[in-house]
Amino acid sequence: MFGDLGKMMKMARQMQDRAKTIRQELDAKTFTAEAGGGVVAATVNGKLELVDLKIAPELVAPGNADVQMLADLVKAAVSAAQGQASAAAGEMMRELTGGLNIPGLEGLIG
Repeated sequence: MFGDLGKMMKMARQMQDRAKTIRQELDAKTFTAEAGGGVVAATVNGKLELVDLKIAPELVAPGNADVQMLADLVKAAVSAAQGQASAAAGEMMRELTGGLNIPGLEGLIG
């Protein structure tokens, strides 16, 4: 009886260690998405933090600056990049758990 419990505890520790490694791998990755046909590009890291934002110069040229459109494009690009990062975290979690939903592990990766 206790042998099985010991095995389960060992497996849980191994899974936690693997989850931490995956989290570190994910944190080191970046995800970039574009909006407006590429005039705005946002890059986020695995923590979903915005790390870079590029705006095409012609978008903010004199007489061509539509602030609301620019804001919408920035939000769209950031949201899409965060979605990519979140999807990657979900895929890594599914890989770790074999598709099982294990309570307590979700905070380690995603």
